[in-house]
Amino acid sequence: MKEVRIIPCLDVKDGRVVKGINFVNLRDARDPVEAAHAYCQAGADELVFLDIFATLENRRTRLEWVKKVARKVTIPFAVGGGIRSTSDMKELFDLGVDKVSINTAAVENPKLIKETSNELGRERLVVAIDGRKNPHKGHLPRLEVVVKSGSEATGMGVVDWAKRVEELRAGEILLTSKDADGTKEGYDLEMTRAVAEAVTIPVIASGGAGKLEHLYEAVTIGKASAVLAASIFHFGEISIPEAKRYLRERGIAVKI
Repeated sequence: MKEVRIIPCLDVKDGRVVKGINFVNLRDARDPVEAAHAYCQAGADELVFLDIFATLENRRTRLEWVKKVARKVTIPFAVGGGIRSTSDMKELFDLGVDKVSINTAAVENPKLIKETSNELGRERLVVAIDGRKNPHKGHLPRLEVVVKSGSEATGMGVVDWAKRVEELRAGEILLTSKDADGTKEGYDLEMTRAVAEAVTIPVIASGGAGKLEHLYEAVTIGKASAVLAASIFHFGEISIPEAKRYLRERGIAVKI
């Protein structure tokens, strides 16, 4: 079994790390540079930095924010938000970013996934999928893809889109449940498992972590290859070493 990765997420707005519930009601959490340094020191396996308003504001990623964080990061570092082309990605790679994450741009232009994979390397591309649950027996997919920070529905099924993303040669999928985001009530295990069982590339579970058991469930029930969390780490409720120790004691392979 491959080692499960523990990944803190920095949702950045106006140069500060923020956290909300269901993608709204954002509150200030901490400085992104200080957070990045602390997570590297604590033993995080990777770090995700998302410029969460870039797409909504129809702009590119704020490179000055990324540059400051990149100087402090000593672990693999992924950036998302406002990335629309391979040239945007190359600028980020030049700053020291290891991976890029695309979401809305991938839905609007699926060819960008294949183009990126061919030109820059599959291992450097993460496709983020935000999903929500709809009522059973409705006209919409049970698990539906949403874009633009969750503000716009697509009518596409999450599992169908995940399969397409893999066919187009994305390196991995960052799957976030809008419904679970920030609730601390646990990951959406139905959605996570459905996607993880439908594809062979790694799936990162995101949205809803509130206690150590949730991390374990995401791996054992949701079949995730990695767990991403924000609130529990930002506000000191759970530490990276504590999360790794908990999983290791329960038979989950993690990096020491």
